[in-house]
Amino acid sequence: MSLNLVFLGRLEDVAGRGKLSVPVMPCIDAVIDSLDPQLGQALKAPRVKLAVNGILVQDTDAPVLKDGDEIAFLPPVSGG
Repeated sequence: MSLNLVFLGRLEDVAGRGKLSVPVMPCIDAVIDSLDPQLGQALKAPRVKLAVNGILVQDTDAPVLKDGDEIAFLPPVSGG
């Protein structure tokens, strides 16, 4: 049983890859805490958004995670 993590933009650089599979955990905070501390810190930045199975979520504790869920981490968008 696993979760699929997707890192976009500069978060992919910090993670060293675009995708990662991790064991199912009870909440997104637990997933982030299980990762490399530097990556975890980047993912907890205030402007990083996340989506579970394509749906943006606000509260990292709210979604109940299941086998096969995808969690995408989206960095702040910049440009003009």
